[in-house]
Amino acid sequence: MNRYALLIVILFFGYGQVHAQLTKRDSLEQRIENYRAKHNFNPKDSLYIDLLNNLASEMRYYKSDSLLMLSQEALKFSKDASHEYGQCKSLVGIGDFYTDKGDFDQAISYYQKALIKAKQLDDKNLIINVQNDIAGAYDFQGDYAEALSRYLECIEIASVIGNDLMLSILNENIANLYATQKNYKQAIYFYKIVKRINDKIGNEIYSAETMSNIASIYADMGELEYAMFNVNSSITIFEKHKIMDWLAYAYEVKGKTYLKEGDNKWALFFYKQSEMIHENLEDDRGETQLFNGISEAYLNQNKDSLSELYAIKGYELSKKIKFHEETQKSAHTLYKINKNKKDFESALRYHEISRTLHDTISTNKNRKSITMLVTKLDYEKQKESLMEENTKALASQKRYIYAALFILVIFLIVTLIVRRNEKVQKRLNIELYNKTTKLVENEKELRNINETKDKLFSIIGHDLRGPIAAFQGLLKLYKDGEINGKEFLGFIPKLSSDIEHISFTLNNLLSWGRTQMNGSVTKPGIVSIENLVNENINLLSESAEAKSLRIVNKMTANILSWSDSDQIDIVVRNLLSNAIKFTPENGMITIDAIERSNTWEISVRDTGVGIDSETQKKLFDKNSNVTTYGTNDEKGTGLGLSLCKEMVEKNNGKIWVESFKPNGTCFYFTLPKVRDKFQRAG
Repeated sequence: MNRYALLIVILFFGYGQVHAQLTKRDSLEQRIENYRAKHNFNPKDSLYIDLLNNLASEMRYYKSDSLLMLSQEALKFSKDASHEYGQCKSLVGIGDFYTDKGDFDQAISYYQKALIKAKQLDDKNLIINVQNDIAGAYDFQGDYAEALSRYLECIEIASVIGNDLMLSILNENIANLYATQKNYKQAIYFYKIVKRINDKIGNEIYSAETMSNIASIYADMGELEYAMFNVNSSITIFEKHKIMDWLAYAYEVKGKTYLKEGDNKWALFFYKQSEMIHENLEDDRGETQLFNGISEAYLNQNKDSLSELYAIKGYELSKKIKFHEETQKSAHTLYKINKNKKDFESALRYHEISRTLHDTISTNKNRKSITMLVTKLDYEKQKESLMEENTKALASQKRYIYAALFILVIFLIVTLIVRRNEKVQKRLNIELYNKTTKLVENEKELRNINETKDKLFSIIGHDLRGPIAAFQGLLKLYKDGEINGKEFLGFIPKLSSDIEHISFTLNNLLSWGRTQMNGSVTKPGIVSIENLVNENINLLSESAEAKSLRIVNKMTANILSWSDSDQIDIVVRNLLSNAIKFTPENGMITIDAIERSNTWEISVRDTGVGIDSETQKKLFDKNSNVTTYGTNDEKGTGLGLSLCKEMVEKNNGKIWVESFKPNGTCFYFTLPKVRDKFQRAG
């Protein structure tokens, strides 16, 4: 009975805290109203703009629409007033809104704009905060390597300027990265670092936030006593200071701990406390975890209808914000519920969704990210170990110094030792810095090499192995006498087509490989675009004639460009080859050029099948593997257009596409015109 009475007190106390939490927001709103009421009110006042940004930040987990509206309003006034700091904070607020909505690409775009402003201001603390937000968005997106890289960059800056608060936050974020991968040992290791920093800061709220996160990890590890101790300690502090968003999270963690114990009744009680607070919050990520916890507890009690209600809430909300881990959990629960109801069609559908999401979460990309995560974090351990050794060395030096005070000679000797060790310390610090820089460079190089290798293997396996294997098989049939010479000769046109495909693919592959390995150097000169086009028309004429295509070259002899002839030859050949590939028989291909102020705008237009809008977005992406078959089943590598983009950009040009299915396609690219003195000389 005492336990129930205590919980009833907590319940009512929670209600009081929700209302008390409004005080800070009300205060900011009142100050903003007071500003607006002044007879000389100017919305461009930097203090007014800062108040708008502060109120927007307070609204983040309470009314997200207000967060966006206030940040946009502050951004407008900041631009009008040339208030760079205000612009930076406003852009961060908009980025926070999109992060919470699961639109991470949009969030990162706004954060990057904020980072530019922070760097222009040369405000190290502001730079750290924005970089931390960017890393968080990459973390939610599943790009752990990129997230970690930015966290480590922030740690270096925070260490230099002595920002202990951000050091605590950043190390905690790294711990959470490990926890996401269920590497709890490493997560706890970094949380211990965070606890030491928090003890140094001496702020019990920061310590309570860390204890809540540690409790969640201990619950996942099955260390339930440690989990309960940490979460109870954090709840006491959050209730004392009326930190409602964190209190909701702590109640959810306590509910999860009871759930792990198998005590579904008490799990539901604390989940409900969290749900009650969430009614006054807008924290979608927190709510998805809460709904899934409640659903699991009800399912354990065989209350399938209630379980299904919360599972559907969790499923819809997590899908909305792209929280794949929680969507997978909701789908798995709904699979169990529908299986119990003998609704096997729905059960199978949710089971397939659950398995698909599980496979997505465990993709090779994330495994590579985890590998890089471990590699990049090794230097932090080395750094800490070296610092501990240096600390011990300095402590030893102090003992020698105290002893040397008694005798002048000993004092001089110890002084020399200290100076010598200072040089050693400086040398060690330089070595540490050099090793850190080298490690980051090696990681970036390794990532690029892996991407290049994967692309090469994909193309070799997909586009070269098939034709070669077919050729080998045909030769074996002829050698074994299973086909005669006449039948063998009948395959010659097909073999010729395959050999041409292999040759074209190898040329593209070698050119692309040189660009990726930094072996391709652009050597600009005077290039006649008309000649290049004519040469490639002649080269590909057989393929065009085979489909009865008409190629019209509208270029004239005066179209001269200052560019690399070999690289532009590759661009023209790829675009013309693609046009032939995707244009049906009796079609037409037109090549033309328009003179702009400083450039030639060259176009390759066909009457082919066209390209849908989704494919257009991926055409020039070097990481994309967009490959399709032509109208006569001609093969492609998915490499040509990304190679064209690299070659055009190396020559200071741009490339783009316009297409509307099924009305054909037109590729455009620009090249710099020959400068006047060269034009006259030609």
